[in-house]
Amino acid sequence: MPILSYILTALGAYLLGSIPFGFLMAKAKGIDIRSVGSGNIGATNAMRVLGKPAGIAVLLLDAAKGFVACVLGGFISHWASDLDYFDDGFYVLLKRFMLVAGIFAVLGHNYTCWLKFKGGKGIATTAGVYLALAPWALLVGVVVFILALLLTRYVSVGSIAAAVALPITVWVMTPNNYFLCIVTTALGVLAIYKHKSNLQRLMAGTENRLGQKKESK
Repeated sequence: MPILSYILTALGAYLLGSIPFGFLMAKAKGIDIRSVGSGNIGATNAMRVLGKPAGIAVLLLDAAKGFVACVLGGFISHWASDLDYFDDGFYVLLKRFMLVAGIFAVLGHNYTCWLKFKGGKGIATTAGVYLALAPWALLVGVVVFILALLLTRYVSVGSIAAAVALPITVWVMTPNNYFLCIVTTALGVLAIYKHKSNLQRLMAGTENRLGQKKESK
């Protein structure tokens, strides 16, 4: 398979993932979301700063980036290959391209080139990726997120719990798909790393619970 096809997939997915919807939505209202609340461009801070409708819109748009990137990766795999739908290797190739697209969509969101490579934490975009790649594993992650959120009222705790649950579930459900398992584990570690400031606030007792207007820094 020509390496150019993978490069195009990665580049297209990165550029799609790098669209900073939270930043753009706040900018349309004359607000630099990076300077208010937690300073994050993701849905949680958008909800606190711009309100629930805007926050939900950012959540859905960020998730859509991951999903659409995977779908486009699938199209590229079909275009770049001589295999048809009934060949044994087509499904494997399709998933490989979708996974590459998913990786770079998350990296685009987390390290967007439009904001000096500073972006969000990748939870919603990762959810969109796994809606395309492993929806049942995503469902487990969503349930874990909701339970952790209900128990603690910390969005960050729910996100971290989901980042742990998703790789475990993928390993259990698809133990022979080492590429998917390893990538999912890496994305989970990245998500936890991106929450390092939240972990510091949790340990200091200054993390904001769901429903609070502003987040302490």
